[in-house]
Amino acid sequence: MEGMEDDEQLQLASAAGSTTYPLQCSCLRKGGHVMIKQRPCKIVEMSTSKTGKHGHAKVKMVALDIFDGTKKEDLCPSTHNMEVPIVSRNDWQVTMIQDDYVTLMNDKGEQKEDLMVPEDDCGAELRKQYEAMENANNDKFILTVTVLTCKKVDAEKIIAVKVQGA
Repeated sequence: MEGMEDDEQLQLASAAGSTTYPLQCSCLRKGGHVMIKQRPCKIVEMSTSKTGKHGHAKVKMVALDIFDGTKKEDLCPSTHNMEVPIVSRNDWQVTMIQDDYVTLMNDKGEQKEDLMVPEDDCGAELRKQYEAMENANNDKFILTVTVLTCKKVDAEKIIAVKVQGA
């Protein structure tokens, strides 16, 4: 990065470690993510009011928190920026469930032991499939989960269970 000004290097460094990015409200879409009340949410409804006599068109959003499912609403001028969280999905192989915690391993061999089995339908399915895997005692039976991660709020959640082999 020779020849680059110190200010430009600082901007590049801070962008690489960012957990959100700005997006004009009018560019947000149903099914996309947005931060509402400091929580990462998935937009389920959007409506835009017409430009009024004294201002901008307004966008009304209804969204669900991606980790706890609570409903959030926001109203924002269409030309203003909103924060969009960087959300990732990764698949992990289940190696063990002990009490309420699941031990996972990714394709690089890294382990994760700090995730709890969710208390929803996904968690019930995970426990059921893990028990079936244990009872089958078959090495070809692979149980994987998809983990949703948002570093902005330092949260992770198991959102899907997949069974391969059998």
